[in-house]
Amino acid sequence: MTIGTNGVDSNANATGASNSIAANGDMTQLFTKLLIAQIKNQNPLEPTDPSQFVSQLTQLSQVESMQQMVAQTNASASMLQSMQVMALGAQVGSNVTAVTDRVVLGEDVVSGRFSLESSSTSVTVVLENAEGQQHRIQLGTHKPGAVDFQIDPEALGLAPGSYSIRVETPTKETPAIEVQGTLQSVRISATEGAVLQVSNLGSIGASAITAFNGRPQ
Repeated sequence: MTIGTNGVDSNANATGASNSIAANGDMTQLFTKLLIAQIKNQNPLEPTDPSQFVSQLTQLSQVESMQQMVAQTNASASMLQSMQVMALGAQVGSNVTAVTDRVVLGEDVVSGRFSLESSSTSVTVVLENAEGQQHRIQLGTHKPGAVDFQIDPEALGLAPGSYSIRVETPTKETPAIEVQGTLQSVRISATEGAVLQVSNLGSIGASAITAFNGRPQ
């Protein structure tokens, strides 16, 4: 992707605009041909009502206007996406917090948190590996509000790898879990938009980020 001075893929925008103009031109030419054919083949004794031609021209104008709006919307979306990628790229190296249901463990301690809506006498963080083996971290009794926790792979005897993560309580709450990690890279996916690579989390969408916590001192 070629980024211009305004942060927009100028080649892509130019191509999109050219395609839009070409499409509108083709439609106009096609309509003109059909209109001429209609006039040539009309019954001289029962000519077509001129108001019908006016109606057809109006419909053509409306279609062309809609196509131009779609092209402008696509160009704006592309520009916003480029701006988002540059803004996120400037945060590479920062500590971030993101909502997740999966953690990627190595040797480092992983910090996370979640919020309870009601008191619970037994709060447990459950990790499960690809083979279905569960590892339970007992957090004890907690009042409503934020609950912080840590995952120490060495202390828990957890092998490096990807684990699903969830919270279990006697009240059956299923709070969203937030995990901290370092933003390592940002890339563009044709289907997913901006994709972030974050330590402890792997690849996540930009919408999963809940906080930028700054760079480590």
